[in-house]
Amino acid sequence: MAAQPCSVAVLGLGMIGGSLALALKAAGFASRVLGYDRDPGALAAGLEAGVIDSACEDLDAALAADIVVIAVPNVAAAALLEELLARTAHGHEGPVLTDVASVKGNLAAAAARGGPAPRFVPGHPIAGSERSGVGAANGALFQQHRVILTPLPEQDGDALALVRRLWESAGADVVCMGVAEHDAVLAATSHLPHVLAYCLVDDLAASPRREALFRFAAGGFRDFTRIASSDPVMWRDVALANRDALLEAVDEFSARLAALREAIASGDGVRLEATFSAAKTARDAFAEQQASAGREARRRPF
Repeated sequence: MAAQPCSVAVLGLGMIGGSLALALKAAGFASRVLGYDRDPGALAAGLEAGVIDSACEDLDAALAADIVVIAVPNVAAAALLEELLARTAHGHEGPVLTDVASVKGNLAAAAARGGPAPRFVPGHPIAGSERSGVGAANGALFQQHRVILTPLPEQDGDALALVRRLWESAGADVVCMGVAEHDAVLAATSHLPHVLAYCLVDDLAASPRREALFRFAAGGFRDFTRIASSDPVMWRDVALANRDALLEAVDEFSARLAALREAIASGDGVRLEATFSAAKTARDAFAEQQASAGREARRRPF
């Protein structure tokens, strides 16, 4: 028997929240999508575009849904989670709660402050865009992308299964991982690259040769720095929320960059070529792995 559709409330009607709303409506997972946002303009745009079916005036109205998805920036997400848990007997009653934040440690800590929260399932879709706002919502955003769930020790099994089904309905491949491992992996593969892109663009923008630098920048610069167009508020929150893991990643990268600088300064072409060759081999293997996963996903029946 097919599972019954659920009502879903999305708190924070940005690109990720809006995309999830569209995906769940298209898949038939959501019988009704409610939206809550402090910006009335975002709610109006979401209603006009059909991203949500109705707007909630307050959090209590949103908590009437079967599932509540927290889709606001990381630091705000932790505060919002605490407020929701306080309104639902610390997560033992009411809807299943989940989130889309890219750092999980501060969400797990927020859940623990009020006691066990068995119906809160931390989640992170590994998908996104440098665009932001509900106008950038894309119902196909999560197809053939991974979503990481980081179950807490007191996790309710039914809540976990429901959130897994939510993401699978959106077309995602769901995996589970520990909170600390998630934050360390994402610090190195997502948060550090964003910091580097922002830093490089900021450095060039401050140069007295700024006009020429940007005028003659080629495809490599464009590809590497695309993510520097991402939402600065969101990434400020990510950097602060994942401070320890990100600092470790920055320090490891800085040491490797210093070693490359020394090789360039000393004319050590052998070391440069060895580093570049090892990196190319690893990058090519990653690209093939991604392509293979994409081919497998296209063969998989929905």
